Amino acid sequence: DATRNAGAREVYIVEQPMAGAIGIRLPVHEPVGSMVIDIGGGTTDIAVISLGGIVISKNIKIAGDKLNSDIISYIRNEFKILIGETTAEQVKITVGAVVPGEPLETTIRGRDLITGLPREVIITDSDIREAIGQSIDILVESAKEVLETTPPEILADVMRRGIYLVG
Repeated sequence: DATRNAGAREVYIVEQPMAGAIGIRLPVHEPVGSMVIDIGGGTTDIAVISLGGIVISKNIKIAGDKLNSDIISYIRNEFKILIGETTAEQVKITVGAVVPGEPLETTIRGRDLITGLPREVIITDSDIREAIGQSIDILVESAKEVLETTPPEILADVMRRGIYLVG
């Protein structure tokens, strides 16, 4: 309605994984299967796309905001420091990693829950991996469920071409 009121002659509604696939120039109209995982702020959309449409998809409520709240809870429980959403987002971007690799660390500042005074601690990628691990496991299990219900011909394409992560 908003786009029509703004003067657009034609309006098309496109699902987020399809928009992501088009945005990264995947061959969405060809008879080739592509798997796209679109991690947004509130939800993650997992879809297998072929011949201009979504073959199978799943939507889960594990996404960026949930990962941020996982980080806030972990730091509160492990370090007894209270941080905000902005700090959690920055930590996720700076040292967030699902797979161990080059060691990463960053310094964060927050309010000490015991003394009430500001305090600084060093957070590593392994801390963040532990913080978001449970949510990532749910995300991976959901991707597996989509793969399990994907037709075999399209699954072969996905296995050959890989999975595309957007968001």
